[in-house]
Amino acid sequence: MTISTPGVTLGVVGGGQLGRMLAEAAAPLGVDLVVTDPTEDPPAGPVASDALVGEFDEVSTIRAVAERADYLTFEIELTDPDALETVAAETGVPVHPKPDTLRLIQDKLVQKRRLGDAGVPVPAFRQVDDEDDLRAAGEELGYPLMLKAREGGYDGHGNYPVESPDDVTDALDAIQGPAMAEEMIDFERELAVMGCLGADERDTFPVTETIHREEILRETVSPPRADDDVRERARAVALDVLDAMEGRGVYGIELFETSDGEILLNEIAPRPHNSGHWTIEGCHTSQFEQHVRAVTGRALGTTERRGPTVSANVLGDVADRQRATLSGEDAVFETPRAHLHWYGKREVYRLRKMGHVTLVGDGETTGQLLADVRELREQLTFQSRSQ
Repeated sequence: MTISTPGVTLGVVGGGQLGRMLAEAAAPLGVDLVVTDPTEDPPAGPVASDALVGEFDEVSTIRAVAERADYLTFEIELTDPDALETVAAETGVPVHPKPDTLRLIQDKLVQKRRLGDAGVPVPAFRQVDDEDDLRAAGEELGYPLMLKAREGGYDGHGNYPVESPDDVTDALDAIQGPAMAEEMIDFERELAVMGCLGADERDTFPVTETIHREEILRETVSPPRADDDVRERARAVALDVLDAMEGRGVYGIELFETSDGEILLNEIAPRPHNSGHWTIEGCHTSQFEQHVRAVTGRALGTTERRGPTVSANVLGDVADRQRATLSGEDAVFETPRAHLHWYGKREVYRLRKMGHVTLVGDGETTGQLLADVRELREQLTFQSRSQ
């Protein structure tokens, strides 16, 4: 493949922070990005070649992007696989990952069934259509259990813990749609693996520990504070997951390490993922560069880690939705090997992901790095300093 100006164009459905970081990674490769997003000025807008306004599942908008692109991908699962398939057939522009993979991922129940049938270890689960189903799931799986919306959930939205039969009605009211019940896992830690599928190759980034609170990712730690055999089993499960996926790209694979050392699949994202943001500074090839390489048919880059790396998400800490103004960032800029990533969102509200801080180690333990990156994040706020 040759590089020229203008060169290859990658169309991306979605112009959020993932689209922004894809554009940042694509430019050095000679790849331009055209994104589409429902908002007039999405986070990816300032760094992409162009940003078209349109819904994620709108055929006409996806077609408009494809007509300007050599390859098509997506950074959000809310796009319509049928629309992607239609546009690819009409324009001849290849879509990666494949629309069939998106169909598989979009419905958590279908995802669990397919992966379980493929031999991937998954938690016990059950389809839930009404109160009787949920009560039966409670008797079979035991309480507490987790009720999950089959489609559309993210950052804890669409998940509802059911502590006892008394919570059944409230849980179904909260989910408001097709659901699945899943056993509540007694896990030692949560892990993530960014899997990579190229034209004729597959690989994984190093296994990473993920730390959640209120079901929102707060920090990542790589290498994880787990035994080598646990890491090897996690990577093996991730490779089995990749065998069930269709289409080139990077896949976020979330896992549980149970209290007895078993590895279970939690969920999959067919795109770069928050749990892989640390790779921007922590690896020789970032997850975003890898995704661009993969979907445009280039060879995959090395997934080797540069050194121990941690990251911490910067979340909204204000009560009311308001203009996003961050303060306290000087502490990050003054710290060696610390890196601030700003997502370019115009407004902030409580727990909204606004950016992240990465800290690369130079002899420190991962425990010390984690403490240090938390301290840096604590100095970042959207609150007025006079409050």
